[in-house]
Amino acid sequence: MARLETQVLVVGAGPTGLALAIELGQRGVACTVVERNDRVGYAPRAKTTHTRTREHLRRWGIADKLAAEAPFGIDHPSRVHFVTRLSGHSLAVIEDAFNCAPARNDLYAEHAQWIPQYKVEAVLKAHAATLPSVSLRFSCEFLGAAQTDDGVTARVKDLVTGEVSEIQAGYLVGADGAKSQVRDLIGATMEGVYGLAHAYNIVFRAPGLAEAHPHGPGIMYWQINAEVSGLIGPMDAGDLWCFMPARAPDVMRLDKPAAADLIRRATGIDLPYEVLSADEWAASRFIADRYRNGRMFLIGDACHLHPPTGGYGMNMGIGDSVDLGWKLAARLQAWGGEGLLASYEAERRPVHQQVIDAAVANHATLAMHLVRPELEADTEEGAALRAQLGEGLARARLREFRPLGVMLGYRYEGSPIVAKEPEVSPEAPADTPVGHYQPTARPGSRAPHAWLGDGRSLFDTFGSGFTLLGFGADAAFAAAEADAAALGVPLTVVRLEDPHLAALYDASLALIRPDQHVAWRGAVWPGPDVLRLATGR
Repeated sequence: MARLETQVLVVGAGPTGLALAIELGQRGVACTVVERNDRVGYAPRAKTTHTRTREHLRRWGIADKLAAEAPFGIDHPSRVHFVTRLSGHSLAVIEDAFNCAPARNDLYAEHAQWIPQYKVEAVLKAHAATLPSVSLRFSCEFLGAAQTDDGVTARVKDLVTGEVSEIQAGYLVGADGAKSQVRDLIGATMEGVYGLAHAYNIVFRAPGLAEAHPHGPGIMYWQINAEVSGLIGPMDAGDLWCFMPARAPDVMRLDKPAAADLIRRATGIDLPYEVLSADEWAASRFIADRYRNGRMFLIGDACHLHPPTGGYGMNMGIGDSVDLGWKLAARLQAWGGEGLLASYEAERRPVHQQVIDAAVANHATLAMHLVRPELEADTEEGAALRAQLGEGLARARLREFRPLGVMLGYRYEGSPIVAKEPEVSPEAPADTPVGHYQPTARPGSRAPHAWLGDGRSLFDTFGSGFTLLGFGADAAFAAAEADAAALGVPLTVVRLEDPHLAALYDASLALIRPDQHVAWRGAVWPGPDVLRLATGR
């Protein structure tokens, strides 16, 4: 039996596992990823890469590569249309859904992007493969593992040769999805509700469909009618589309001819639809009761699941990878304490709860049950019903398509590695827009973003370790650098003479973590204890 060694073994090479490999690999940590599949297929899974995820890709140097893979061009309008049918009446339109417009915005360094998950995976995989310390092993099955106080011993099987190998690792991370084997090893239990809804995901080719309807370009068309309601939208170049009927037929499998007929009935457009796949799925809400056991961890769908409304799933998984990745690197490189690893669940689980609640709330706004037969009638009654429903849809569904408050506004409140500040709970104004994001530099928050006078993003000035931002406080830099050197903590100091930034951060100094979250802020450098706190010592 072959015996291999690595610092971190990752099970699963979806976007979450690949993101962890990149986070570790760019920090020089030896990482092996095993994946039983090759990830090739038609199924789009996620299609929204949110602003925060693309900020991580920017930090890794590959945001532009993902933008280049946009199937309809990065300027394709991210409009969400509500219609009776693709061939029918318009009910409402939401512009710039998910903040995909490429124009610069002070609130974030990268706009969101509408792109199939398999293209995201391809970009992540290609980049991970360039990192010297990362080994990707596809068609390789994880068989099991055992741990001691000193490490993890895992067994894997090459599905091409049949060879079984043993891998010695410092840590094991399960990025192996909803049916996680690593979760079973950890002894974690998923708690929640299965089957909030059942639906089909139909992927099909339809030359001419984009030109056959009157509603103009967009990324989603929510069809609402008494016959076959559901979501339809363009998926990829080559006339690929995706359709999710709201009420799946009462059969176990939907064959391809039946799926094509369902598309014709839903859209009211008769074309030679080529159905590529028709897969049943269930929307559920689950969260694991624990994310760790010793040297084994869970990330992504292995520890949290929620309805797809809002497009949070893949993005939350990549956020898990970033949080755990820099902490594992710090621990393995001896500048982080055990408290860093303990903080992973303490920070991410409350965020997952918030996002699950948001996704379930979005799911509850689906308005298919509001359909009345008269909705499509070319009568005064039909027009009045459409106007009433359109107004209600635009209001009720806005939260799903204005996600900055969810994606950027979370804070690691109560984290054991974040400085405490007195709580301030101002009441939000009554006219606060849905999905509003208010930047704040309170410790635990994502660092507020700004574009600098020379055109750079503020985030581009951050180092790969900790960063001390100073807005005119010269004396603090020397003391902070000396404290960091004594503790072996990587620290970049950045001085910016900018009153706007000082006001934005409401402090003259701010300590930024490797994941771009604020660890501490203040007027006077507090000495080495703040670095000890932020590195879990």
